[in-house]
Amino acid sequence: MLKFSARFLLICFAIQTTYSESCSKSDDKCTADTENRYSKEVNNWAAEIKKKISLALDQYIPCKRANCSCHADVIHKDLLPFKDGITNEQFAQARAKATKYQVIDGTLYREADCHFPARCAGVEHYLAELAPQLPNLELAINTRDWPQLNSAWGHPKAPVFSFSKTKDYCDIMYPAWSFWEGGPAISLYPTGIGRWDKHRKSISDAADKWPWTEKEDIAFFRGSRTSEERDALVLLSRSNPDLVDAQYTKNQAWKSDKDTLHAAPAAEVSFEDHCRYKYLFNYRGVAASFRLKHLFLCRSLVFHVGDDWLEFYYPSLRPWVHYVPVSPDASQQQIKRLVQFFKDNDALGKEIAERGFQHIWDNLTDKDVKCYWRRLLKKYSKLLKYKVVKDDKLRKVKDMI
Repeated sequence: MLKFSARFLLICFAIQTTYSESCSKSDDKCTADTENRYSKEVNNWAAEIKKKISLALDQYIPCKRANCSCHADVIHKDLLPFKDGITNEQFAQARAKATKYQVIDGTLYREADCHFPARCAGVEHYLAELAPQLPNLELAINTRDWPQLNSAWGHPKAPVFSFSKTKDYCDIMYPAWSFWEGGPAISLYPTGIGRWDKHRKSISDAADKWPWTEKEDIAFFRGSRTSEERDALVLLSRSNPDLVDAQYTKNQAWKSDKDTLHAAPAAEVSFEDHCRYKYLFNYRGVAASFRLKHLFLCRSLVFHVGDDWLEFYYPSLRPWVHYVPVSPDASQQQIKRLVQFFKDNDALGKEIAERGFQHIWDNLTDKDVKCYWRRLLKKYSKLLKYKVVKDDKLRKVKDMI
């Protein structure tokens, strides 16, 4: 019996040695598929992730919900470059890059032309409702996908309102039109993603149908190839379909399978059906992605890639508290390791997912969006150093509907 036991241990050792030799760091065979999940390196890395989560929670102070205060710092920071006031000349520079609006005696006016009528309609839903509460003012609203004034490129400081930006831009962020109307139009949402108030209900209802313990234990992503940052996850899905389901869909620029990384485009998936999956990935598009806020409503664990591009509510979210931060340069192996960590630490993932859901549910209601617009415009109006005179070329917005 002792001889048999010794022989058995010797065989096990030989097998383990052979495996280790076949997956040395200098060997091309040592890929994301063969990484030893229980190696000292991986264990040390996992311990560091746990420390980051613990530290983030220790430092986190939940924001106050009253009067959209969670997002008040963004208004302050965005208007800070204009603390000495906004001149008529500065507004003229902004006007050249955006659509001109005025509020005169409680009525909203706009120039006749708008680059994207549905996007303007999404903005006007909020402005028209708030106009009776606002002083006379004028503003330049950019409805393009990208911000306009990059200080690193020598652009002059001017008060252009844009829905998204990076720290290099001095644009003033406003709640995107897609909270009401004019979001990306795809086959599932042919008139565009909008009506955040309705999505809040339908997606949270879907989350109730797919509680944490019933969700599929894999990472999920659907979207077009607007950035190569998404390639690593899609390629990982092809080699590890039991871990990740990530596929490219068509967009307006799609011409062949080359545009979907040499694979046939996948069908689009509704926000509600995203709730079937435990881990959801968010990537930027041309600028910030409209997808992010919807993913949190699934009560799934959100993996948010990159931190450069912002919408007004992003700064209220905290990495490791509300979502898992991922580098836009992450390799397949790094992504796999991160997903596997939360598969091995299920309770940690569930806690982050629940905090992310609760934060968005509590602090990004339609009421919060209106509140943000109101606070932003009242503070902005106080910075205008000139008297706003009605522009007779503008038309009442209610007459354009």
